[in-house]
Amino acid sequence: MASSTGEKTCTLELFRYHPDQDREPRFQSYEVPYRTDWVVLDALNYIKGELDGTVTYRWSCRMGVCGSCGMMVNGVPKLSCATFLKDYYPATIRVEPLSNFPVIRDMVVNFDDFMHKLTEVKAWMIPKEPRTLDEGAYIQSPGELAEYKQYTMCINCMLCYAACPVYGHEPDFIGPAAIALAQRYNKDSRDGAAAERSDVIQSNEGVWECTLVGECSQVCPKHVDPAGAIQEAKLQGAQDWWKSVLMPWGKR
Repeated sequence: MASSTGEKTCTLELFRYHPDQDREPRFQSYEVPYRTDWVVLDALNYIKGELDGTVTYRWSCRMGVCGSCGMMVNGVPKLSCATFLKDYYPATIRVEPLSNFPVIRDMVVNFDDFMHKLTEVKAWMIPKEPRTLDEGAYIQSPGELAEYKQYTMCINCMLCYAACPVYGHEPDFIGPAAIALAQRYNKDSRDGAAAERSDVIQSNEGVWECTLVGECSQVCPKHVDPAGAIQEAKLQGAQDWWKSVLMPWGKR
């Protein structure tokens, strides 16, 4: 497409919704300059700065690190800072808030449910052997680090939740990122709280809700593979159950 000046342009259809004012969502179209090096976030910033300051969305680092600019781009969960206009041009690009989350305004959604689930799975280090500063650092080998390093790459972008059909139908499901982050600590040789997390992860709302569609791993921008983390947790849960049957006197 081209403007009246002959400059190439690109059309973005943006989801617009202010729950306190609007009866229902609508889409609004904007024409932006087409640049081969522009990403969707550049186009959104142009719209907000030059065309319509009321457009609302989240962003921060613009480097695929903070995870705050996740949106649905033509129906697929994407980081808008890593999604190039040239991959869609000259077609219209539709931008919507991430699926499966309540909308606060336009492309901004409420992540409170995820934050609650992070607390449920205790996604933080609980040392196996507490040490004082005088006792020095926890020592870990490169091989022990490699066991869980992949899961540390999660940036909490929520693309996996937006892609997960199970979470869409069963919001009580703990979900991909929370389980992957729980596994990050379960597999850490310095941590000692795997049994505590197991009560949540192996519950009815935990790993057994997952039907292994695998979309969470497909859309993950950091290749965390939350679907793989869920399958690992299922295997560990099955092993723990058999041990409890065959060796009821033992510990998990």
